[in-house]
Amino acid sequence: MEPGAGPDRKRYAITAEGSTDLESWLSEPEDPRPDLQPVLFTKVVLALLCGRPAEAFLNAQRERHLAAMRELTTARRTAPIQEGLLADYHLFHLEADLRWIDHAVARLAAWARAIAS
Repeated sequence: MEPGAGPDRKRYAITAEGSTDLESWLSEPEDPRPDLQPVLFTKVVLALLCGRPAEAFLNAQRERHLAAMRELTTARRTAPIQEGLLADYHLFHLEADLRWIDHAVARLAAWARAIAS
């Protein structure tokens, strides 16, 4: 810890153990779920702040989403109508997450510059 700019401010540094934990957390894609968007956003921001490969995380996350979509699509083919509609609900949310992931990857350089400033 060292004094930062301004009154009563401190600058904190991540420990080696914390860096290892962060690297592990950032490298592991999340299971798709309805409340996932804030977690994805947080992981990208932290990766950019810490100089970690945000694109690698987003690509891994995309693969996790695509795998979940394949499972839901397969299950939906033989499901009763109500289960098929529920699968559609989850598929549409996964599609929205994938659009955001693609959008974020396309804007990573600009996002990193904004965070750095």
